[in-house]
Amino acid sequence: MSVADTLRNAARALEGVSPSPRLDAELLMADALGTGRSEMLLRHGRDDVPEVFAPLLEKRMAGQPVAQIIGHQEFYGLSFKVTPAVLIPRPDTETLIDAAQQAFGDRAPTRILDCGTGTGALLLAALSIWPESTGIGIERSPAALAVAQENAAELGMADRAAMQPGDWTAPGWTDDLGPFDLILSNPPYVETDDPDLAPDVRAYEPPEALFAGADGLDDYRQLVPAFPDLLAKDGIVIIEIGSRQADTVSAIARATGLSVELKHDLANNPRALLLRDIAE
Repeated sequence: MSVADTLRNAARALEGVSPSPRLDAELLMADALGTGRSEMLLRHGRDDVPEVFAPLLEKRMAGQPVAQIIGHQEFYGLSFKVTPAVLIPRPDTETLIDAAQQAFGDRAPTRILDCGTGTGALLLAALSIWPESTGIGIERSPAALAVAQENAAELGMADRAAMQPGDWTAPGWTDDLGPFDLILSNPPYVETDDPDLAPDVRAYEPPEALFAGADGLDDYRQLVPAFPDLLAKDGIVIIEIGSRQADTVSAIARATGLSVELKHDLANNPRALLLRDIAE
């Protein structure tokens, strides 16, 4: 059977598993062929299907995310290594990078901090935009930290991105870190019993990167109050939020002495808060 015929069958098989069955099938097939998706669609439709495709499809049929199966995910035009130890970068999180670019305009942040860096996606995407900037990504998971360090090296940014252990639940975690012109973070914010969480996310992605207590706010309560001490003059924080958390996280930020500006993603869902220190 040809690649084209197999893609049609695979997409039909994935309809009850994935919200994007055709895309998933194409990504898996491109990986099996050792080429890019566009190249596969343009040049390989009549080729024989590699034997490795079937086990890849079986994994997706069982619910495993495509990014984990093929081992990488694109974010802001960059390719990031992905393992089960890290949260898979989502397109919606690119909203934080867009908001940072808009906020800085013609300026560039000198130092950037990424709290809970995971794959390193936020920090490394920001550094790709501002080639003169440097940054630190902190991560409490040793396995995730190793992935971030590998991604920094693979993207040629290891000399500008210091990926290091850090845990905002530990006393003194901010010591000797600041100041920063830009702080980025996509912390855990899922409610422990959130009924809307996709089954493949709950089953395959690291719970320590997802869950933040019964109301999803535990990490905001610990992280946000530290921001004023980490910000340089005129610095900003951009932090991701859940779609129903804008009001509650904004209240935490304002109680800490931060101004709040809500940012929406491309689907017009509340996605991030831009914070500034009003005590400057």
